[in-house]
Amino acid sequence: MTDFSSTIINEFRANNGHVETAGFGRNLVLLHTLGAKSGQPRIGPLFGLADDGSWLVIGSFAGSPTTPAWVHNLRAHPDSVAVEAPATEGIERHETQVVEITDADWDAAWAKFTAFTDQFVKYTETAQGRKFPIFRLTPKS
Repeated sequence: MTDFSSTIINEFRANNGHVETAGFGRNLVLLHTLGAKSGQPRIGPLFGLADDGSWLVIGSFAGSPTTPAWVHNLRAHPDSVAVEAPATEGIERHETQVVEITDADWDAAWAKFTAFTDQFVKYTETAQGRKFPIFRLTPKS
């Protein structure tokens, strides 16, 4: 885990899900996955959009042409994913159902990210044509 990720995770937990660093505010989730190859626990801070009781996360990797490792982890172990997210009171952790947004729904999900910040549009300039995967993380009942 990078120093930046550790800083963000610590700030998230210390401030009940609010992160000033990089302007995340309350739009950050901590994604708990298992490594695609190693099977070892992984945790990563991600920009997340609350959406109808779920969270949407996007594999933009700040505009890198490479897909982030956490995307491979979700695809390899979709039944072993949890999310820590801001709640009305503090932070809640939920085991989640993972659904990758399909082509039919991708444009609508993408529009939610670009409506929040035009930074996602800027990321497409350096991604070398890579279409960013978007996932819906829904708490399991």
